[in-house]
Amino acid sequence: MKLTMLGTGNALVTECYNTCFVLNEGKDCFLVDGGGGNAILHQLKYAGVDWKNIHDIFVTHKHIDHLLGIIWLVRMICQHMSQGKYDGDVNIYGHHEVISIIMELANQLLQPKQTAFMGTRLHFRVVFDNEIKDILGKQVTFFDIHSTKAKQFGFSMELGNGEKLTCCGDEPYNECEQKYVEGSTWLLHEAFCLYSQADLFSPYEKHHSTVKDACELAEQLKVKNLLLYHTEDKNIKNRKELYLAEGKKYYHGNLYVPNDLESFIL
Repeated sequence: MKLTMLGTGNALVTECYNTCFVLNEGKDCFLVDGGGGNAILHQLKYAGVDWKNIHDIFVTHKHIDHLLGIIWLVRMICQHMSQGKYDGDVNIYGHHEVISIIMELANQLLQPKQTAFMGTRLHFRVVFDNEIKDILGKQVTFFDIHSTKAKQFGFSMELGNGEKLTCCGDEPYNECEQKYVEGSTWLLHEAFCLYSQADLFSPYEKHHSTVKDACELAEQLKVKNLLLYHTEDKNIKNRKELYLAEGKKYYHGNLYVPNDLESFIL
């Protein structure tokens, strides 16, 4: 399975795209979040991902830097369904609030010939805490991260051979997630900024982590591979080098600070 980071930045970045990524097993793709606009189509193109192979989508929460790109994909998928150019169905997963918002926006903004496919070939799947779905032939467990800002879900995917990938959304680890996060082969966790720059970026006021915080967590919970995302972009050219240098002081597993469009074999 391959993981491709389509975007790695927080809500207000201008030097990279908002955090979202795609998992693919062969041609079949599972998209997680869509960023904040139609640049999702650009990112998919330059990542070499054919959006027509996306048949499963998960939206973690309602913030615009995660949700609005999904509306563009809904438009593209339904438009091509109407033209006979999209094969199969597509599932969009999310908690009730997220699904309600996407449906409302699509009905308000798209043409009837596009929305006609909603509920017939484009399926909205409301998921609940600790609910298991089969995606890409893998067992995926969705879980409520108990956000204090906006209701948000993460997920854990069984990769086989006792390995798993866990995504905590875009907020710091909560103890309620321990059974999903602990011992993960891959952990995707936000790191808003360097700990050394916390006074500059005020991550805690925004309910976010620093590199140090995320790395200490991964060390404590025996995570094998830690991937940091949802960062600031003020020094994007040196972000990888700086984040790795700080993080390796606190975490002794494999640490990754990806750039947009960077891929990893899981």
